[in-house]
Amino acid sequence: MKLKNTVFSVLFLSFITLSLSNCSSDTDSKAADKKTDSVSAKTADNENDADTLSVVKSNYPPIDKALYDSLMKRMANGDTSGRWPVKNAPYPKPGAILPFKRIVAFYGNLYSKRMGILGELPPNEMLAKLKGEVKNWEKADPKTPVQPALHYIAVVAQGDGGKDGKYRYRMPDKQIDSVLVLAKKAHAIVFLDVQVALSTIQTELPLLEKYLKMPQVHFGMDPEFSMKDGTKPGRKIGTYDASDINYASNYLTNLVKKYNLPPKILIVHRFTNKMVTNYQNIKLHPEVQVVMDMDGWGEPDLKLGTYRNFIYPQPVQFTGFKLFYKNDLKKAPHHMLTPQEVLKYKPAPIYIQYQ
Repeated sequence: MKLKNTVFSVLFLSFITLSLSNCSSDTDSKAADKKTDSVSAKTADNENDADTLSVVKSNYPPIDKALYDSLMKRMANGDTSGRWPVKNAPYPKPGAILPFKRIVAFYGNLYSKRMGILGELPPNEMLAKLKGEVKNWEKADPKTPVQPALHYIAVVAQGDGGKDGKYRYRMPDKQIDSVLVLAKKAHAIVFLDVQVALSTIQTELPLLEKYLKMPQVHFGMDPEFSMKDGTKPGRKIGTYDASDINYASNYLTNLVKKYNLPPKILIVHRFTNKMVTNYQNIKLHPEVQVVMDMDGWGEPDLKLGTYRNFIYPQPVQFTGFKLFYKNDLKKAPHHMLTPQEVLKYKPAPIYIQYQ
């Protein structure tokens, strides 16, 4: 099993991602605005204000600890190593999504058809396809309800350094508002994902607070594009330390407390060992649920090997798994894993992302 091939494959995808660098030009920005307008044109004017898109907070019943424990044990999928379910993890605050539901998310960016299914298809067609995937997972695991999600890249690593030389492009609020409108139509939650490039998570995360204070908006951080040594994104795989993940988790924890929100979900993408260092120092909170998401693409054996080598042996709290509609088919046997196949893994991923 050549895990190195998986790393190479995902790096190749990174270079495709970096093709978004020209989105900062005036011409492409205008074209993107037209696409965004088509999503939100029928939306009332006051819905362009992000705060009005927030769902109404409600009181949630206390966590059923016995049910929570049984679901965590079920998610371990018969693992006998003692790693899963994770020991000494705190019970979440009321309103937690995991492990009571499995999340099925579409990933991408409205500026680009090459960054994921979220931006590849026209909005209504994309939402219909998401609905179909939700049904597939409900059929594969009838005991676990499915929560649809849109996972939107809100800060994109790019080939152009930009005015400040940080090699990242922040999406305009208008685009994020459009994603929230789409999510509302699909009864979906939203993840805002950041690729910091030569910036930092400490700089980029606070800029999204006006969205993250909404109960239906969660957060994702991508170590692949965190270039701590100053290398341009796409030339090598980046990294986050436990301290970076703890910063994000602490920040989200404080938002949950400040605004009386249900727990936030924090997605951390990973497909190599060095992408996340000192995992054992990651701290868990009742206000935040941490998902380590297996982010590599390739043939089934390579994806399983990545999961077994970099997700399974370093337990944090929950696990995720990414499926690629195109890139998973590039090599023999030209097969994208089915829900039934993914559900055989130990632990069974509770977050599923399609790109």
